[in-house]
Amino acid sequence: MTRRTLAALLLTASAALALAGCSAGGSDDAASTDSGDGYVTAGKFTVGTGEPAYYPWVIDDAPESGEGFESAVAYAVAEQLGFAKDDVVWVRSTFDQAIAPGPKDFDVNLQQFSITPERAENVDFSSPYYETTQVVITTEDSPAASAESIADLQSLLIGAQVGTTSFDAVEQVIAPTAGAQVFNTNDDAKLALQNGTVDAIVVDLPTAFYLTGVELDGGVIVGQLPTDAGGGDEFGFVLAKDSPLTAEVTAAVDALREDGTLDELAAEWLGGDAAPVLD
Repeated sequence: MTRRTLAALLLTASAALALAGCSAGGSDDAASTDSGDGYVTAGKFTVGTGEPAYYPWVIDDAPESGEGFESAVAYAVAEQLGFAKDDVVWVRSTFDQAIAPGPKDFDVNLQQFSITPERAENVDFSSPYYETTQVVITTEDSPAASAESIADLQSLLIGAQVGTTSFDAVEQVIAPTAGAQVFNTNDDAKLALQNGTVDAIVVDLPTAFYLTGVELDGGVIVGQLPTDAGGGDEFGFVLAKDSPLTAEVTAAVDALREDGTLDELAAEWLGGDAAPVLD
């Protein structure tokens, strides 16, 4: 065998080995990609929330604790999808970052995102995990602070932002004898409550928690109005647009709704002593 022939054989063998290596590497890469099944990190469920995340949606800004309504819902969905608690990874984002178009560093994000057609142009939504209720709020020195029923409120001055479900609830459910007090914005209603112009106002539940916890001095949640008073916005998990996980996450949320888990978590974290239902 000549030196030239030997060199040719060696070159051919090397090329064959290189091709085999590329083929094997390609198979491994494909398997690695497939094993993620659309998740940001294979084997993990990456959940986004706010920075900070607020009570009662997340307790003490610690979503990994599983305490708070949205934290608990996230772990319940993770379990439905087959993830252990230790496989849930939390990341932070602003509200606007989460619903902006483009790739995401999370599988799902929940920060009380209302499901709207406009937002759905840029991101996917799961089916709703919560629909807001209407809530009566006041201040601790108001006569409304001791109200325990709708009847207790009817002789008081109750207001809300005009053109809202909250205003309809004042008129139709509470039906105060003085009529519903009209405000152009929730800010106007809040100021009127703070200075004593009205005894109480009605807002949706997320706004109620925010106003009483952050903006009002001595803010108090009197209670939720019955669900037949009409709800408000529906909150859904946000996913990247056309995410392959949207159907799976929606199915998980639907299962939790059907077996009563979502209602139980809402009663635990958004009801009870925090926001009792008025009758």
